[in-house]
Amino acid sequence: MNQVPANHAEQIAPLPRISLQAFCESPDAAQTVRDAMTDRRMERAHVKVHMGGPAAAIEAYRSAATPNVIFLETTASRDELIGYLDALAEFCDAGTKVVVAGRTNDIILYRELMSRGVSEYLVAPFAVLDFIRSISSLYGNTGAAHVGKIIACTGAKGGVGASTLAHNIAWSIARDLEIQTVLADLDLGFGTAGLDFNQDPPQGIAEALFAPDRVDNNMVDRLLSRCSDKLSLLAAPATLDRNYDFPETAFDAVMDILRASTPCIVIDVPHLWTGWSRRLLLGADEIILVASPDLANLRNTKSLLDTLRAGRQHDGKPHLVLNNTGIAKRPEIAISDFGKAVDLEPVATIAFEPKLFGTAANNGQMIAEVEPTGKVNETIAELARLVTGRGEVRRSKRTLFEPLITKLGLSKAS
Repeated sequence: MNQVPANHAEQIAPLPRISLQAFCESPDAAQTVRDAMTDRRMERAHVKVHMGGPAAAIEAYRSAATPNVIFLETTASRDELIGYLDALAEFCDAGTKVVVAGRTNDIILYRELMSRGVSEYLVAPFAVLDFIRSISSLYGNTGAAHVGKIIACTGAKGGVGASTLAHNIAWSIARDLEIQTVLADLDLGFGTAGLDFNQDPPQGIAEALFAPDRVDNNMVDRLLSRCSDKLSLLAAPATLDRNYDFPETAFDAVMDILRASTPCIVIDVPHLWTGWSRRLLLGADEIILVASPDLANLRNTKSLLDTLRAGRQHDGKPHLVLNNTGIAKRPEIAISDFGKAVDLEPVATIAFEPKLFGTAANNGQMIAEVEPTGKVNETIAELARLVTGRGEVRRSKRTLFEPLITKLGLSKAS
């Protein structure tokens, strides 16, 4: 087993559909906001960037309605900034939230801003995630008690064991870490989650996808099949009586409801490339990419990683798992060579054990139920801790270490 800690992206809730206008004085701040506009968490927000700072905002809203959020970046002194805010208050609609970024790290200024209804204060210079976090916090802490983490698991090629790994990781998160978890099987025509958990629910996720206008908390709750006290299943129909052609945003409503109600959501994304599968992968908080050590898997892994890196520039790396290694007489690409070729070291390797996996699959059991003290179960438990950020990953003698990304803290005065 070869394991490394992940660079976990900080958990920041995606923004709702809001309008946001930023008024900046410095080109660096304006560019940071523009960079944030490309982040997956900002895709629903409608953002415009203007130069001129608070003075430009006052002029703009003399004759125009204010958006949901106004972001002001300024180099003004405390007294000047307070004056700007008092003038802006004359034109602000009651529901508009104001976020300010200034150069002064001063608790007195912070209190004065809060007393005038400012929602958040950042100390410039600020990073992309500082900006996103400050806007997200205006909405993420209301309504839902927590924001669920979405963990997407997919294979670089069909038959590499991504579904089996997704199901067992979800089981481990729920049982070992005692985190309320939902497993969503998105392989609608051929999904195996129902078989693996010995479940045959009459309804599943397809019912929500075919009736998007009816999707709400009660409907999703009815569609969940309970596997244990902490684990629920959104099963795939695994039938071919309907076509499963969906638009890119088909899963958005279900995922939003799950995020708002469940701490951990594991989605089993089938090996296909559609608008909705790409959207789900790019929008996940953590990604597990499963591959086998051969040429086709290497090519596909590199293609997927290139796409994910381009679309997730402010997130941590995906977690690469090499499965079905050590098959007798099969030529394999060396693990070190595979990692170098795709520029990503595997976080775990799982040996080919057909008897273990076959027994579990045929009996509708998890690996932990068939062989609780085995190396494979240990690896699955480690991966569960890795993707949830719960506890440290135990380091083996062959471990290759990567630095953990330092969690970014708010730079506001306290």
